[in-house]
Amino acid sequence: MPKVVIDSKIFYYDAGIPKQACKCAIIFIHGAGGSHEHWTQQTAELGQKFLTIAVDLPGHGDSEGETFDKLEGYSNFLYDFAERVLGTKFVLASHSMGGAIALDFALRFPDKLSGLILIGTGARMRVTPAIMDIFASGKSFPEFTTFTNSAAANPEVFKQAGIDTVYYHDFLFCDGFDYMERIKYIDTPTLVIGATEDPIKPPKCSQYLANNIPNSQLQIIEQAGHMMMLEKPQQVNASIEQFIASII
Repeated sequence: MPKVVIDSKIFYYDAGIPKQACKCAIIFIHGAGGSHEHWTQQTAELGQKFLTIAVDLPGHGDSEGETFDKLEGYSNFLYDFAERVLGTKFVLASHSMGGAIALDFALRFPDKLSGLILIGTGARMRVTPAIMDIFASGKSFPEFTTFTNSAAANPEVFKQAGIDTVYYHDFLFCDGFDYMERIKYIDTPTLVIGATEDPIKPPKCSQYLANNIPNSQLQIIEQAGHMMMLEKPQQVNASIEQFIASII
């Protein structure tokens, strides 16, 4: 599996050379406590048509280094990573906490993006105090996966993706994020994807993004929860493919 050294060894997964000629690269960034494994259904299918890269943020998954306390640290990391691995414009796809990073990146480095995809995220990231307290205490919270996804979700899918590991530091990071007034300045073509049964970022959060990012479109996935890209991969992938077709 590929690794690149920036300030420390960073792990990323790519699906290899697409089976057909492509004009687009996608970098996927995960959410709180996540890794590249959250995007297995996207790199497998979309990787046949696009150059797909799923990166483990510093201190997450198989990447070395420390997590960042400030949003700019992640955006700077992503800039350096994309320059080192791609060196071209790309579509940035993000989930949950990754959406905060993506929004900041789009505002600071718009010339690097050909498109922006925001999945299960919002312009503000407040975390329920009860959840913060559980992880602050260091207690196990195996029910978290059940809480974040729809009643019909297959728990084995999420176990395989390593979603049962969540970092308290990431929730602290999310809780301080608020770009409610800044997203109106994003010029990048944007796809917002939400889910009807997402308790973390319900559809109203996705609607706010779509209403306030000028060049954006909204897709709501029915009967899916927070990890919609694993629970309903066909619908999510179809939305991404249609969006990319509209911007290239």
